[in-house]
Amino acid sequence: MNLIAKLRQAVPDASIDDATLTRAIYSTDASLYRIPPQAVSRPSTGEELSDVVAAALKIGLPVTMRGAGTSCAGNAVGPGLVIDTRDLNGIGELDVAAREVVVEPGVVQADLQEAVAGAGLRYGPDPSTYTRCTIGGMIGNNACGPRAMGYGRSADTVRRLNVIAGTGESFEVGSGAHRLERETLALARQNADLIRREFGHFSRQVSGYSLEHLLP
Repeated sequence: MNLIAKLRQAVPDASIDDATLTRAIYSTDASLYRIPPQAVSRPSTGEELSDVVAAALKIGLPVTMRGAGTSCAGNAVGPGLVIDTRDLNGIGELDVAAREVVVEPGVVQADLQEAVAGAGLRYGPDPSTYTRCTIGGMIGNNACGPRAMGYGRSADTVRRLNVIAGTGESFEVGSGAHRLERETLALARQNADLIRREFGHFSRQVSGYSLEHLLP
């Protein structure tokens, strides 16, 4: 039994598409890379997303998350399972006083701007692909744009995230309540001198772990 058959067996109700045409469509993004995935999943709920990721990790199938495919660096293509978040596009109720709103990763940046504009608010970063790019993709790429100097980059707009770890475990980061978040911060502080000395100083880093942001 191949990995895709095992994945379907593990999550029989999930969206799993390994048609040749689908794999060809998702083999590229806005970059020059072409890497056909083994299959594509388009979850419609957060629970389905969690189940698919956990099942893929359990059977050893690499996972690549995909927003709108606007990456110029090949961030949205991969040889295993590509997960398209376009159907996870909910925008929660806006808290004007706190200046925050909960959104799903597939929300298009322009749609978020329209949703908060009536309250005199805006989502800071505005890359040239704002009519297509998704909030999840922007956070993953720490996207910016012409107004980033004044409003900050995508990382500066996040207060909390619901994430899925490499173990398949789902939890919230930003509140300091989860064990993994606390342990990561403690590890960074224990190795603060090493991180400052060896990892350098970058105004924007999207190709690795920005460990310097964990430092006190």
